[in-house]
Amino acid sequence: MSLVRRLAQNAFNDWFKLSGHFPPDLLDEVAALVAAGEQAHRGEVRIAIESRLALGQVLDGMGAHDRAEQVFAHLRVWDTEHNCGVLIYILLAEHRIEVIADRGIAEKVGKDAWIGLCARMRDSFAMKRFGDGLKAGVLEANALLAEHFPDDGTARIDELPDLPIIL
Repeated sequence: MSLVRRLAQNAFNDWFKLSGHFPPDLLDEVAALVAAGEQAHRGEVRIAIESRLALGQVLDGMGAHDRAEQVFAHLRVWDTEHNCGVLIYILLAEHRIEVIADRGIAEKVGKDAWIGLCARMRDSFAMKRFGDGLKAGVLEANALLAEHFPDDGTARIDELPDLPIIL
């Protein structure tokens, strides 16, 4: 994608629709799905939604994946007991979804699974079904974590907030 197009998208595209696409009641519903799913595994799912990048970030060449890695570190998704935190990052202006998986889960789930999750979410978003796409992504991430890091019956501490964060 050209720099001019990325600048235009981040300056003008859909950023003002963030609360319409992801209203508080949807975020609460998603938080409940995250919490319920985490009862079946030892991982942590975190969701970050950003309307757009700062124009300086675009000019510096930062892409959605780079920003997702930055958010992953900032939100300390990497800092979980079993190294199986998963960040679902949404950059609304560029219509990008990225999943960053910590090393524990990345060893067991290949990139193709995360790419597929992102594609299915993007397809739902393209049809303006933001809630359905986000909830399906959370359910799929939880299913992958439950398959590879199932609950082992020990007392579980919720290490990260379940409520999606709007950046």
